[in-house]
Amino acid sequence: MQAWLHHLTELETTVCRLWSRSGQQRRWIRYPFAFVSRLGDGVFWYSLMVTLPLVYGLTGLQASLHMLATGGLALLLYKSLKGLTRRPRPCHAHDITALVPPLDQYSFPSGHTLHAVVFSSVAITYFPLLAWILVPLTILIALSRVILGLHYPSDVLMATVIGLGLSYGSVALVG
Repeated sequence: MQAWLHHLTELETTVCRLWSRSGQQRRWIRYPFAFVSRLGDGVFWYSLMVTLPLVYGLTGLQASLHMLATGGLALLLYKSLKGLTRRPRPCHAHDITALVPPLDQYSFPSGHTLHAVVFSSVAITYFPLLAWILVPLTILIALSRVILGLHYPSDVLMATVIGLGLSYGSVALVG
């Protein structure tokens, strides 16, 4: 498994350098993406989980508990995958500057993206009108991870696929 990751890393490094340099040279890119990334640390999602029951009552509580359970499963899976793959972050392996400090040393998969996809997908299942804010936010969080020099595009892409699988699998179980 390490050989294919090494090859993929070489292919993606050019993209990471280009995006990271854009963020370094343009504050109007760096600061908004740093802010969006910070929201993806959990602040926004935990606030949403607290707010949903207050606004939507029992259905909001059910959605929040569903988000919490699926997010917990996502956390276990992403930590396991990071430990198995041990893929260095672009900012640790290349001449790419991290525009915000990384939360840990490994890159694959993007935990921010994985959780954004899981939380958004579950919330939208219960409250489709939230899609107008959650889908753009999730996309911006995913983009921020590459632009800030913290992840390769494949980290974000695979986190999206895993997140969709977890969220839709959990929705099918709850049914």
